Amino acid sequence: MPETVPETSQPPVLPEPGKRNVLVTSALPYVNNVPHLGNIIGSVLSGDVFARYCRGRGVRTLYIGGTDEYGTTTETKALVEGCTPQQLCDKYHTVHAEIYRWFNISFDIFGRTTTKLQTEITQAIFLKLQKNGFLEERMTTQLYCEQHHSFLADRLVEGECPNCGYKDARGDQCDLCGSLLDPLQLKNPRCKIDGSSPVTRDTNHIFLKLNKLQPEIETFFNESTAKSAWSANGKHITAAWLKEGLQPRSITRDMRWGTEVPLPGYEEKVIYSWFDACIGYVSITANYTDQWEKWWRNPEEVQLHQFLGKDNVVFHSVIFPGTQIGTKEPWTKLHHLSTTDYLTYEGGKFSKSRGVGVFGDSARKTGVPADVWRYYLVSHRPESGDSEFTWEAFISSNNNLLLNNLGNFVSRVVKFVNSRHYNSIVPDWKEYSQDSFIAWETEVNGLIAQYIHELDAVKLRPALATALNISQLGNAFLQANKLDSKLAENEPAKCAAVIGRAINLVHLLGSLIDPFMPDTAGAINKQLRVDPLPILDHWGADSISHGHEIGKAQHLFSRISPEKAEEWRRLFGGKEASQEKTGDAAPKGRKGGKGNRSKSGGKASGGGRPAERESSVAPAPVSAVDDDKQDSKLPVGNGAEKDSSLHAALLAALETALPAALQAALPAALEAALAASAGVPKAHEGEEKEEAKMKDLVASDKAEAASEE
Repeated sequence: MPETVPETSQPPVLPEPGKRNVLVTSALPYVNNVPHLGNIIGSVLSGDVFARYCRGRGVRTLYIGGTDEYGTTTETKALVEGCTPQQLCDKYHTVHAEIYRWFNISFDIFGRTTTKLQTEITQAIFLKLQKNGFLEERMTTQLYCEQHHSFLADRLVEGECPNCGYKDARGDQCDLCGSLLDPLQLKNPRCKIDGSSPVTRDTNHIFLKLNKLQPEIETFFNESTAKSAWSANGKHITAAWLKEGLQPRSITRDMRWGTEVPLPGYEEKVIYSWFDACIGYVSITANYTDQWEKWWRNPEEVQLHQFLGKDNVVFHSVIFPGTQIGTKEPWTKLHHLSTTDYLTYEGGKFSKSRGVGVFGDSARKTGVPADVWRYYLVSHRPESGDSEFTWEAFISSNNNLLLNNLGNFVSRVVKFVNSRHYNSIVPDWKEYSQDSFIAWETEVNGLIAQYIHELDAVKLRPALATALNISQLGNAFLQANKLDSKLAENEPAKCAAVIGRAINLVHLLGSLIDPFMPDTAGAINKQLRVDPLPILDHWGADSISHGHEIGKAQHLFSRISPEKAEEWRRLFGGKEASQEKTGDAAPKGRKGGKGNRSKSGGKASGGGRPAERESSVAPAPVSAVDDDKQDSKLPVGNGAEKDSSLHAALLAALETALPAALQAALPAALEAALAASAGVPKAHEGEEKEEAKMKDLVASDKAEAASEE
């Protein structure tokens, strides 16, 4: 098994007794796809901003990330690429790591779930749950393909919808009428891999008795949300699940690529990935330090903050805490849940296979620095509703907000100190003052208090706007006092007072924007020749004293030509996305239904497994990026063990059905299994529609639980 290593060679960050300690996690993206902008802002970038802020406040902070690597989609894609699942995971783990490194994501460790410690910790939790009476064995019935000898996941089954008669309904939903389905409900079902007619077979599985854990889960939920203001959608979704009542859920699968089930008779099954994916946070921490329990078994002194898309809420707010509770051990449980809605691309969906949208590996090809991308994504973070990426807004953000506001203020101040009036030496500026200067400092401190309040509450988007408002106050201060050569020559004492306060505000801005734009903050401090300023409660405008020599001014940002919008739109499929927005690229008659929670690919959710029901055995995996994972339960082991008939069927499907289907409608043959372009119907807007969606979601799970019984 692969090992993970910390991002730096520094001694491990450990909690300090008696002080505030923050443990930050971002949803583990599924390994075999490239993350798009929505995935990046939904989890890893949001978590990074908060972790950097906490460090800037002097809080002991550990930021954990990694890739989720088990599941049949890994097996299937490895088969197509002619490698073993482990080789596939190694390849794409590196792809993810390089993307997040370019985006300046400050993980203390970026790990993975295919490690020895993941197996050991997951199995220990499993056996503890069994010992405490929270696991039970059940017989289930599933569709089984006799051609390639495998149980079929929902999306590897097609057939006739029992409600509207649509011939190509999927095993979990009809795209024509929107009905939520179970594979066993389909008429004339067929395997999407080889077209054969599956049969029903019984198989035993282990279920987690969430119904028995519900009272303690509810107590946890009420206490956690009372202490920390969760994101509204996270709180709402969790409350809806609890209100409808939890049901036992399967935690084993008939497949090979996963954590072994530590029970006799289960040698051919694995622990299902939605159960052990969140345990990945723990095992990755254990790979970071052998003192991992100081973080994860320290509920009195560690606050756990988790960042993810709203389609992953239940796994972090119900199932993982329920698992922790069931062990009856002192786990550090969720303190604050920060969830995002969806980010669309030019009004449509991100799709790697169709070349629509900006993905992590292509953002750098634009030549635009990572900080500009970070700024735009956070400023458009879908915190309380869906948001949209457009090239015009992206360019405008750079030119009008970064260049003309922040960049202009910093450049004007540094250049003035560089000028002949001061020759790069900060003047003695404390000899002069006036009431308006004191009022201005008071206004700045008021905005600092607002900034801290917003970030403490994990309101990243408003906090970024507040930081830019402070920069604008700086510009206004220079304008009000008419900073120019005439002021320096005619009123030197006043000019020194203005420039002294302004250069200190530049230093302050370097610390306030660091969580959002770390490279820009570093460039500011380099020009000032100072160390970073901590984010303090009060600003005294005295961090840079007279006599300090600064460096030469350099541009922080460059103007982007508005004409680039059309060029990039052509390059990244903006026109296709716009067509999809108007319905030209969508199946006629498609409705929301269960699709609203089925994939995180087309729109921005925060990485991690989508809340997706695959079959009557087990609902909901827990991790994905643009293209979510569907467990096809294919009997694939090492590359040398590939079944030739299955391999041929897969290649045939790729060569024939997939391209044609992609032109007509998504998802298509093998698309779900290979996670090639997961799309999500547009999220509902408004409280009433959100409530209706939650009811559908919970009702689906209840129906599923009934079918399992």
